[in-house]
This record gives sequence, C-alpha cells and structure tokens, in this order.
Amino acid sequence: MNFEVIGAGFGRTGTQSLKIALDLLGVGPCYHMVELFENPEHVPLWAAAVRGETPDWEMLFANYRSTVDWPGCAFWRELATANPDAKILLSYRDSASWYKSFENTIYQAMQREPPPEPQWIRQNMLMTRELIFDQALGGRPDDRAHAIKCYEEHNEAVRTEVPAERLILFELGAGWKPLCEGLGLAIPNESYPRTNSTQEFRERLSALDNG
Repeated sequence: MNFEVIGAGFGRTGTQSLKIALDLLGVGPCYHMVELFENPEHVPLWAAAVRGETPDWEMLFANYRSTVDWPGCAFWRELATANPDAKILLSYRDSASWYKSFENTIYQAMQREPPPEPQWIRQNMLMTRELIFDQALGGRPDDRAHAIKCYEEHNEAVRTEVPAERLILFELGAGWKPLCEGLGLAIPNESYPRTNSTQEFRERLSALDNG
C-alpha cells in the first residue's frame, strides 16, 4: 500500500467526482465505495475492520494510490499513519446541504431490506449500516441535529489533527484549483468531473428496485 492521497471526507461531499478527478490527475486508481461492487471479496475484510479487527490493508488496497468516501474515510487516521507521506484530503460542504443529500440518498438506500442472496450484497449493506449509521452517526442517522453534529465533529477532528502542510481542504464545487494546488499538479485542460448527484443516485436506486 503506497497511498498519495487519503480522503477523510464523508460520503455526499463530492467523493465520486473526486475519485474521477484523482484518476484523471494520475493519482489513481482511487478507491471508493463503488469498488466494493467490483471487488465483492473486499466486503468481509471491511466487515472485519468495522468490527474492530485489523484489516489486511495491503490486500484491500493493492494497486490503489488514493482513496475517498466510505469505508476508507472512517479509517483515515490508520491510513495516514501507514502512509506518512500521503496528503489528507478533506472534502466537505455546508452541513445542512450535506444532511439533506445524505438523507435523500444513502439513508434511503440503507432503509431497504438486505436481500438474502447474494450473500456479499447482504453483508455489504449490513456492514455499511454499522459503519455509517451506528459508528459515524452514533446510531441516530434520522436525527438531523445529531447527524450534523457528528459530521461537523469529524471534519473538525481532521482539520485539527492533520498538519497544515499535509492537509488539502476541498469544498464541494471548488473545481480543480484547490486539489491541484494541494498536490502540486497542473490544472487539466478539461472541466472538473460532476457526477453522482442526488437525482442520479436515486435513479440508480430506483432501477435496482425495479430489477
């Protein structure tokens, strides 16, 4: 494992667009929650990590040079320690808009009953609930004020604990500039990627429900 960028920001802070951006900048492949659907063998490893066991980071992140989104952001401290030269990327947005986006996407998706088969999908949903609902949001994801408090405390911890020279702050919608400046890379001659809006997320979820 030899990360150059470790994403510490919660999901719904533009992380899927960041994944694409990091890949375009040559700081990839970038690990994101979507990787679990391409690598189902990773699910039990993450489930063990969420239970408090030490995961096999080398197996999980072989060939990856960066990570954003859950589940990786929940382990940003461990990954930062294991990769002392990596930049820590905190993606964020206004707290109220973050919760609205979370409520309309991840929260809704995780309300669905996990299917009995295939087993890895069921295990992935249960792991994600434990990681996000119970651990990241203190078991109260439907409590807006409490969830926002957890989100803000997480972001403040990153800002406080990471040395300034190692930290990249990336506000949703900021485009290439803060990312490229933080990494010391030239701004590409193409638009910053925009993907996985609330509408796009819900359309994919509806397609799954409709088979």
